[in-house]
Order: sequence, then C-alpha cells, then structure tokens
Amino acid sequence: MKKTMFKCIGSIILGIIIGNILFSNRIIFKKENKEDKYYFLQEGVYTNNILKNNMSNLTHKVIEKKDNKIYIYIGITKDIEIAEKLINIYEEKNIKLSIKEKYIRNNELKNNIEQFDLLINASRDVDEILTIEEVVLANYEEIIKDNANDL
Repeated sequence: MKKTMFKCIGSIILGIIIGNILFSNRIIFKKENKEDKYYFLQEGVYTNNILKNNMSNLTHKVIEKKDNKIYIYIGITKDIEIAEKLINIYEEKNIKLSIKEKYIRNNELKNNIEQFDLLINASRDVDEILTIEEVVLANYEEIIKDNANDL
C-alpha cells in the first residue's frame, strides 16, 4: 500500500514539474503569429542574367538574394489595405507588383512599420505616401543589417 501511494505521489510531482516546464516555455508550441505578418510588395524575382533588363527605374527598393534568385521589394506594410493602395499607385506608373506575405519577429521593425502605416493612412498625397515607403524600406534594411551583424 505504501509503495503504491509513493508511486502515485511521485507521478503527480513529476507531472507537475514537466507541466510547469512545458507551459512556462510556450514559445516551443507557438507557431507564426498573425501579428507578425508583413506584406511585401514584390516587383519581381530575377536571376542575375535578366535582372538588368527587367528592373524598373525606382531608386528605393530592397534587394534580397536567396536560392540563386534575386527578389526585389518596393514596399512593406502590415496592413493589407495599404498594400492594395500602394499597388494602385504603382499601377498608375505602369509597375506591376504582387503581394508576398512574410513573417518577421522584430519588435523594433513592427513598431516602426505600424507608425509609418498610420502616416500613410492619414496622407492623401501620392508623393508623400511614396516618400514614407522609401523611409520604411530604409528602416527595414537598417534593422535587418543590424541583426545580421549581431549574429
């Protein structure tokens, strides 16, 4: 009887310890959070050979190299409505874009992009909106480069 009671108490204590470890580290179970979703306005995906011929004359863009391909982004936002607004602006300039969803976990970037999105929502001037997006791209590159240097 005493052996059974000690086994039960031991099992309960072991269960509590394992439960505390698992549930205090919820990041283990956490998948990509919808709050961390960003909408990148992608101009295109190129290889080195065709990049020079197909790129638009936009001066501010983010260029990422991955898997022997070059990805060109000309806008970043957390709000799908702003992404569509930017696509309409660029379509008037005969620049075709697509929306690519990316997940990034960086609080500084999140806060900055949310503030810039508020500015874009408040603005009605196309040039002002494009200037704000240029700042967003510069901010993104700066934060990403800082994180790469920390590794």
